[in-house]
Amino acid sequence: MDKSSLIGLGLIAAILITWLALTGPSKEQIARNKQIKDSIELVTAKVLQEAQVASTIKTKNSKNDTLVLSNLSDSLMNIERVNRYKDFAPSSIGKTDVVTLENENLKVYISTKGGHVEKVELKNYKRYGDEKALVLFDKDSTSQYLEFDAYANKTRFSTDSFFFKPSSVSEFVTGNNTKSIVLKLETTKPESYIEYVYSMKGGDFMLDYDVNIVGMQNIISNTTNKITMHWSQALPSQEKHIVKEREAATAYYKQAVEGVDYINARKSEEKALNEQPIKWVCFKQHFFNSTLIADTEFLKDGSFVKTSENPNSKQFVKTITSKLGIPFNHSSSEKFGMAFYFGPTQYNTLKAYDIDLEEIIPLGWSVFSYINKWMIIPLFDLLSNLNSGIVILILTLILKTLLFPIAYKTYMSSSKMRVLKPEIDEINAKYEKNDDPLKKQQETMSLYRRAGANPLSGCLPMLLQFPILIALFGFFPAAIELRQKPFLWTDDLSTYDSIYDFGFELWGFGDHVSLFALLMFASTIIYTWMNQSMLQPQQTQMPGMKYMMYLMPVIFLAVMNSYAAGLSWYYFLANIITFLQTWLMKKFIDDGKIREQLLANMKKPEKKSSFQMKLEEMAKKQQQIQIKK
Repeated sequence: MDKSSLIGLGLIAAILITWLALTGPSKEQIARNKQIKDSIELVTAKVLQEAQVASTIKTKNSKNDTLVLSNLSDSLMNIERVNRYKDFAPSSIGKTDVVTLENENLKVYISTKGGHVEKVELKNYKRYGDEKALVLFDKDSTSQYLEFDAYANKTRFSTDSFFFKPSSVSEFVTGNNTKSIVLKLETTKPESYIEYVYSMKGGDFMLDYDVNIVGMQNIISNTTNKITMHWSQALPSQEKHIVKEREAATAYYKQAVEGVDYINARKSEEKALNEQPIKWVCFKQHFFNSTLIADTEFLKDGSFVKTSENPNSKQFVKTITSKLGIPFNHSSSEKFGMAFYFGPTQYNTLKAYDIDLEEIIPLGWSVFSYINKWMIIPLFDLLSNLNSGIVILILTLILKTLLFPIAYKTYMSSSKMRVLKPEIDEINAKYEKNDDPLKKQQETMSLYRRAGANPLSGCLPMLLQFPILIALFGFFPAAIELRQKPFLWTDDLSTYDSIYDFGFELWGFGDHVSLFALLMFASTIIYTWMNQSMLQPQQTQMPGMKYMMYLMPVIFLAVMNSYAAGLSWYYFLANIITFLQTWLMKKFIDDGKIREQLLANMKKPEKKSSFQMKLEEMAKKQQQIQIKK
């Protein structure tokens, strides 16, 4: 290292020493820093000492500290609840319990949170494939609460936010007795409360539901004249065939003037009920229903009912929501009476309440409904101790006996047409190359008239049987009398039977093969063939009808394959009895004698009715007018 480098390092060192001397702490600062350090050490030691002492008395004071903190927390929460719920603050906290009302038919579970019916069991019915009592709905699929505006600022409250105090835990009622459970929504004022009173009679499907509104005239907003009832359900699947359940599930309602109406079950729809006051709203499942009925009437303003599909759900069939207005007149004490019907959709049961609730059953229109009301249902009631398949057999025998005069009339008409075949063939041969089909038709009708045969006399009696067929077609799939009733190889006559499952959906047919439907199809084909053989003269005039008559049973098979097995059983029996009746008539009725009678009629002077004579006279006058022109 040279001399210059040493001088440079020396200068740098001198500068650093000078800088440290000038910027370093003074003696006073050093003494002060030492004093602060000693103080910190003293405080630390003291804190450690106090911590050791605190640890020895921690268990003694922890309960008191927790209590103080808890009281402070409760006070803050109480202030928040009072600010939020005001007079309803006392009912905003509580414990959710369940109270029950029960009779021989129903067990109703009522939650103290909201005071609503959260579950209903129908004790004498079972879900398909389940041995437990049928659950009409449960807490995960229903909602029921009142909603109203309060105070001048129109703060909105709903009863499902509050806890009700019940009068008892459970009540069981039998015979003609009635028992009630009262649930009370309390406020800060003892004289102001909302009260639900649920009452049940022995052996009934009704649950009375009264809402008492006491001392609420200064709490509920004076700018409103109603309280809104919200009620909804997701209808659970109860049956074997969920597709048929969806086709049957919908909402019905009864208005004051127009009567009972419904939403089309095949679509989702919201229907405003703002034209007339409402008597009841029904959530209809396939064989059961839940109905809310007003003692007087629900208000029309703002009321509606809505159905929503659940196409991808295997648990729920459909969701139905309703909103109904309850009048509020700002009196010191008001009561609005209602009732729930929870039970089967059975004609006599619903009819007994005399509120037109039986109209939710698809009995058919006009005359069709009377067949079900006056014959089918009474017969099932009378023979309720017999197997339902045997009842259908007896029903078929009765109906076919009553309809035998029509069957006889039809057979005689077919016989007359059949024995006139030689004369019909002559007319066809005469006009085979003639381009005048009207002339041919006139001569044919003249032959029928002179012989005393009417081609329509065989068709009209058959048409008279259609009301019965249509009435049964609508009623059997909805008849709870057939629900879960086994017969032969099927376990439920109210739905399809299956002897083979494809494992996939065959378009237009289904995923299975129904033996009852096959029997019905085979018997219908034979019946069609028999009719064709007896109507040969008509076939020559309408050859296309022959193939159409064979196409109809094929279409009917596709429909009946997924339909009620009880209905296919009835159609099969009806065809078999028709075969027997036809065989007997063919054995005892001589076609030769019928032909002799017709030939004798043709020799008599043709009688003309007054109507026919007038038509001929009018035609002659018209012809004379044309000649003069």
